[in-house]
Amino acid sequence: MSVQNSAQPKPGKSPIINIKKPQTFTLTNGMKVLVVENHKLPRVTFNLTLDNALFAEGDKKGVDELTSNLIGNGSKKISKTTFNEEIDFLGADINFSAHGATANSLSKYSGRILELLAEGALHPNFTQEEFDKEKAKLIEGMKAEEKSVTAIANRLVDALAFGKNHPSGEYMTKKTLNNITLADVETNYHNYFVPENAYLVIVGDVKFTNVKAAVEKLFGTWEKRSIPKTTYATPVNPSNLQINLVDVPNAVQSEITLVNTVNLKMNDPDFFPAVIANQILGGDFNSYLNMNLREKNAWTYGARSNIGAGKHTTKFYAKSAVRNAVTHSAVVEFIKEIKRIRTEKVTDEVLKTVKAGYIGRFVMQVEKPQAVARYALNTETEKLPADFYEKYIQIINAVTTDDILRVANKYFLIDNIRIVIAGKGSEIAPNLEKLEIPMYYFDKYGNPLEKPV
Repeated sequence: MSVQNSAQPKPGKSPIINIKKPQTFTLTNGMKVLVVENHKLPRVTFNLTLDNALFAEGDKKGVDELTSNLIGNGSKKISKTTFNEEIDFLGADINFSAHGATANSLSKYSGRILELLAEGALHPNFTQEEFDKEKAKLIEGMKAEEKSVTAIANRLVDALAFGKNHPSGEYMTKKTLNNITLADVETNYHNYFVPENAYLVIVGDVKFTNVKAAVEKLFGTWEKRSIPKTTYATPVNPSNLQINLVDVPNAVQSEITLVNTVNLKMNDPDFFPAVIANQILGGDFNSYLNMNLREKNAWTYGARSNIGAGKHTTKFYAKSAVRNAVTHSAVVEFIKEIKRIRTEKVTDEVLKTVKAGYIGRFVMQVEKPQAVARYALNTETEKLPADFYEKYIQIINAVTTDDILRVANKYFLIDNIRIVIAGKGSEIAPNLEKLEIPMYYFDKYGNPLEKPV
């Protein structure tokens, strides 16, 4: 028996979101603690985040990554092997970096896991042997990526968009890595791993009073220090649409990225319209870019876009990898789709579908401890209204087709965008020149070159 029903099901009412609010306290050293009790499952998640400002590493670029790789190799008191064996034995998971640490475990072991997290984070054991090993690994990784078109493209996009001296635009080289000593790692840790901007978020099967006592005991002795203050010039977008080409002679396909920098804060009224506009342009499978470059033209496995948001300057980008022969055609279509979202109103139908998908993903995330921790942290660090996540669905549903048009013009700057292309110059440059878009040449480290003959 066949059942035919041409009517589309009506969407139900938006769910009511109820996110538990954290109980908070602050240690005398400045570390802020947020605790969300949730006794549904016998598990606890810990998230220590250092919300520091960006800083450039200059001719020692890589020192922060090395610091990240060396934290968590045991501690001054516990050897690396013993440390890791105990975590495995308790069936827990701990990760460290130069910007904090995360852990999750069964609640019956959570006291010990918090002790190990504090031990590894606050008393790291930096040894010459481990330092040499990690440095060699990074250099080896860079060798492997030397001819990678994707790696070259990613490096160039950031170096050109932000500037090579900006924290978001600088990159590691073998030379900068070889400038780094074990003492530099220790200095980096001492300067930046401080409680001044530290947040410890604890979500799960815990009692606030017990946690408070444990945290005060374990983190109360963490020395109060101030971070070195540095400022950087705000990156400037180009004054015209332009192609920035880097020749990678071994490339069989071109990596195309259209990029401009943006200053979009999460507490800005533009935040939700910009996020939804990006979903329509290149965030979803059914987005303008993917439907054009992948589905209609079959030039690529996927084309996507993304817009960053937060306290610091971030970027909007749209990107794809295509065969050499269609590089110039793909550039034309990228420009066409960005112009389209800036000039043509999106249909109500498309807007409704994209919103529904976005809300659906949010609702699925909302119960997860990691999400609850992230929301609590964002509310603090991004200075969000207390009901930001409760009103999330309501605010997304309020985004209009006019909003999409307005933010597309404000953040997707097609007249001030760089089209960064890493590809085989001899095959792609002649056709790109026919597009009559100003074209500039760079080496694979973002240094300008004369037009090659």
